[in-house]
Amino acid sequence: MRRWLWIAGLCVFALAGGPRSGYAEGGIGVGPFVGEPTGIGAKLWFGPRAAFDLALAWSTSGENAAQIHADYLLHAYGLLRVSRGSLPLHYGLGVRVKMVDEDRQVGIRAPVGLSYQLEKQPVEVFLEVAPILDVAPSTVLHLNGSVGARVYFR
Repeated sequence: MRRWLWIAGLCVFALAGGPRSGYAEGGIGVGPFVGEPTGIGAKLWFGPRAAFDLALAWSTSGENAAQIHADYLLHAYGLLRVSRGSLPLHYGLGVRVKMVDEDRQVGIRAPVGLSYQLEKQPVEVFLEVAPILDVAPSTVLHLNGSVGARVYFR
């Protein structure tokens, strides 16, 4: 399963093009993240404060599980000031599908985090926590958390 996740990530990387200088200009950022779960993700900006996040990952909690999640994210700039770059708070709503052996768990995600965007390089480093309410096959509350980085491309 990990092989397919890496292949999918490389395909997104190859289709993305060359490096970009900005974040909120229709660019796509691709990169790894570690935590629970661990994987590779992509973030597509479609406005100055709005983005779509998609990730393929596997569980590090001992389960034989892979997951995909997709989130709509909004970014609040100016809450935290840094001398270089920017540090927006991001928050949003999304869905998660987790494949545990032969079972599928479907849930609603509510990610919240910080994204440090470098000033001159097309790089973003982020920290995120996401409460997840599984709604199928049963109702269970989970918490995911990760740190990662993305490089932006045209």
